Amino acid sequence: MRIEKASFLGGADFQSGDQTYKDVFETARLLAQSSITVLNGGGPGVMRAATEGAHEGGGRAVGVTYYPKYEHATYEGRDFLNHFDEEVVTADYFERTQTLLEMGDVHIVFRGGTGTISEFGMSWALSRIHLGHSVPLLLFGGFWEEITNCLKEYMYMREDEFRIYHVVTSPQEVLDTIRKLEQATT
Repeated sequence: MRIEKASFLGGADFQSGDQTYKDVFETARLLAQSSITVLNGGGPGVMRAATEGAHEGGGRAVGVTYYPKYEHATYEGRDFLNHFDEEVVTADYFERTQTLLEMGDVHIVFRGGTGTISEFGMSWALSRIHLGHSVPLLLFGGFWEEITNCLKEYMYMREDEFRIYHVVTSPQEVLDTIRKLEQATT
């Protein structure tokens, strides 16, 4: 299996000086240098960092966006400072997330808020449902160990669900894990 497109999922509130923003930028840069197209939700924070990193790495970024029909106080669907190369317009947040998950050959989840929790849950559930035929799920940051341990302790979870994802802690580890996953399926 060749991984050609990576879906970047994570929070909209991060600024260029934040460590998460820097990690996303560097991860996207490395993947773009390896000819992997970067997909994101077209918004600010993690999404803009992914686009900027992809461009720095000489690659392409695709923004999967939506435009609400009414004004939202916390609308994060489209950031006009996110200058991606191609736009895929969807109807709403749920379709945007579904499209990002369907288009990506790998899902990379960074730090974020309630939207990121939703994206993480949808990706994880799809990976479990399609076990053996699922899209790889990479969780960026050591804090994911604590989160998944809490889920293991307090939720009704099957043991095999904790072998679906990979916790990675650096941009290079993301690329290395992708290469290992590609080799494991060839």
